[in-house]
Amino acid sequence: MEVHTFGYDRKKYWSVKNRPRIDSRRTLVLLFGSSSFLDSADPLSELADDYREAIVIGCSTAGEILGTQIFDESVSAAIVRFDHTDLRLASAPVQSADHSFSAGQEIAQQLNDSRLKGIFVLSDGLHVNGSELVRGLNSKVSPSVVVTGGLAGDGDRFRQTWVLQDRRPQAGFVTAVGFYGDRIEIGHGSKGGWDLFGPERRVTRSKGNILFELDGRPALQLYKEYLGDRATGLPATGLLFPLAVRSHESDSKSLVRTILAVDEREQSLTFAGDIPEGALAQLMKANFDRLVQGASEAASSTKLSTDGGPCTLAIAISCVGRRLVLGERTEEEIEATLDVLPKGTRQIGFYSYGELSPYATGTCDLHNQTMTLTTLREAA
Repeated sequence: MEVHTFGYDRKKYWSVKNRPRIDSRRTLVLLFGSSSFLDSADPLSELADDYREAIVIGCSTAGEILGTQIFDESVSAAIVRFDHTDLRLASAPVQSADHSFSAGQEIAQQLNDSRLKGIFVLSDGLHVNGSELVRGLNSKVSPSVVVTGGLAGDGDRFRQTWVLQDRRPQAGFVTAVGFYGDRIEIGHGSKGGWDLFGPERRVTRSKGNILFELDGRPALQLYKEYLGDRATGLPATGLLFPLAVRSHESDSKSLVRTILAVDEREQSLTFAGDIPEGALAQLMKANFDRLVQGASEAASSTKLSTDGGPCTLAIAISCVGRRLVLGERTEEEIEATLDVLPKGTRQIGFYSYGELSPYATGTCDLHNQTMTLTTLREAA
């Protein structure tokens, strides 16, 4: 396995003079870039054209991760050639949240195979219900298949996102790559680090990922009371105060949900994933040190040995809300991941509108406001 990472910005162009000549059917090209490339895709096309046999996937971001640095209006790229692992590309349209479940099923059906070991998924970040997308995937793949990935971002603007479809940035699609064979090792970890505050409230009216009432009160009205002056900046300021949702009082598993949109007329909140009626929801707020510690714990959860070992790629997907909260300290969380991962690990990634990963073990879940890591390497 051979891994190369490098970047592009509009002033300095590509950070390497000569891109690695490792095009093949077992080569994976990963690209994470600004949402503005939807209208000016030349750098993406230029790179994709160098790897005509390879699988090429990517999406827009709320910030691009390259090593221990974060960039905007740039591209972070990884070129990976596997020695023993076969790859397969899949895609499906997701023009609205109603298509999310069927898109997940379609992706899984395209990739299913007795040799399938893992799926890495990238989705449109605005027109999808991430919970339903994951349910569709889980309904068609074996629980032993590791499913990870993320929802495309657009900074704190929530206007346009893209994924690479037919090697071009387009809105309204989900794309994925499947990994096949016995030599591929896929690690995963997802951790938050937010503090709960305020009372836990019952979801008394919701529909899918739209929350109408908590404890019988209009959800948006209640949310605004907690946000105070920051309510004028919704939905972006809602990223600073996500919801922790659990299905019932005895459930120890709590999933975090973050806001995508508000509806003043309906007094409702739209989230990246489902908010089931009858569930319990509680507001969360940032704890700087715990957010960074969460990133470190996510890296530990990948369970990679730190003895150097084989070449490793780490794909770091962190929520845009974490970046807004951490501010100038944001790079600490991506430094924290590399401090734990094996020496020599190459890291790229992006800030997202949602993260896909198993909670700890088991099938995939949608997460918000977490640092989620996917690690790829081949056994010797």
